[in-house]
Amino acid sequence: MADLMKNPPEAYLIFKEELRKAEIEKERLKKEYQDKLRNMDVELSYLKEQISSQQQMMKTTLNYASRLENEINGLQKTIEEDKNRRKGSFH
Repeated sequence: MADLMKNPPEAYLIFKEELRKAEIEKERLKKEYQDKLRNMDVELSYLKEQISSQQQMMKTTLNYASRLENEINGLQKTIEEDKNRRKGSFH
């Protein structure tokens, strides 16, 4: 029995080596996935920034369009009032 302790069975040594290789592979995969997640986070932040910028541009455009619409309505009202004043002044 003491002989077994000095020289472990070959199957045990193979298992131990395979376990060590599995741990190394596990660490490699962990690092690879962490890198991929980090890259995805960076890309997601970039996309969020782009969406935010586009939303801001849309708000600005809508505000501008609304202001133009109000100005056009005011201009149409002024034109209509001028027409009515001119009609009244000729009679």
